[in-house]
Amino acid sequence: MAFIHRTTMSPGKLELITGWLPKQSWYAGTGGTPDLVKAGGFRLDDPEGAVGIEFMVVADSAGPEPVAYLVPLGYRGAALEGVPEEALIGTSEHGVLGTRWVYDGAHDPVVLARLSALLRGEADPQHQSLSGTPDPTVTVHGAGGDDEPGVRINRVLRAGEDEQPSSAHLVAGWTWPGGTAARGVFAVAAPR
Repeated sequence: MAFIHRTTMSPGKLELITGWLPKQSWYAGTGGTPDLVKAGGFRLDDPEGAVGIEFMVVADSAGPEPVAYLVPLGYRGAALEGVPEEALIGTSEHGVLGTRWVYDGAHDPVVLARLSALLRGEADPQHQSLSGTPDPTVTVHGAGGDDEPGVRINRVLRAGEDEQPSSAHLVAGWTWPGGTAARGVFAVAAPR
């Protein structure tokens, strides 16, 4: 079980994501600096205890309409070998754990393996900011499929559960900057 430390990170997660987000091909902004707020998310446990895993939703209010992005994060105590350079979101000084390498979880094999386990019903979503607390608002629908399905992460989130895929998919919520709650499909099991 992951332990959530009540401490500082410098730079903070939102600062790191603000610099990284506009460089992504799926970023919907118009070239200015994003105006991000934390809008939701959850965590998964790494059974080995080596990688912190967080699925953070950030809402960007810089454009005419807010946009919600899903940013899976892998927090590591050392650089991750064998991933593209752009997978590194940045490094941060954690008040308890020291230097943390913060990776885009879409490139982190531990993050992807745990997300796949969640889609198969073999992992439990955890509250984003409370240690040892399940998050029952994060739900998986549909059959788990293969033993090790691939995963498609929805980076730009759309509110609504109407267009749910037939394969296993993960549904969770976030809050828009104005305070309105939303839910949508975060990830889908996909054949490799």
